[in-house]
Amino acid sequence: MPVRVAVLDDVDEITAMMHEHADFEGAGALCHFNREGAAAAMFGADVTLRALIATPPNEAAVTAGVALWYPTFSSWSGSTGIWLEDIFVRPAFRGEGLGREFLEELRGLTAGRVEWDVQDKNADAQAFYRRLGANPVPGWTRYRWTL
Repeated sequence: MPVRVAVLDDVDEITAMMHEHADFEGAGALCHFNREGAAAAMFGADVTLRALIATPPNEAAVTAGVALWYPTFSSWSGSTGIWLEDIFVRPAFRGEGLGREFLEELRGLTAGRVEWDVQDKNADAQAFYRRLGANPVPGWTRYRWTL
């Protein structure tokens, strides 16, 4: 399935998929992702978020999935990397290798590491990532300070 860099015209679909993703994770009420914020973060004066979009072959008007990411830097390895913020494949397109395609595309964008979080309760995602050769990082616990 073709994976490409998102353009401004994709923002409405990206917004819809982030809300679908939050609903899937049982956190729909917590999702404040919106078109204006996304457009500013991805295409404004200070780009902080990037996206990959997947569309089925010969169906450019249909969006099958999205991967939101941003560049990182590791002081210990001395190299850049990628933080995968969200990956979401719409249910109709799951099982077709799209998650793998997204991750391979991201891997090709950096010589450093690609990192992401997985919710503890998402056993299917954890199994999928392990099949790809990714593993949890032992000895680290992610903390979050929110306002």
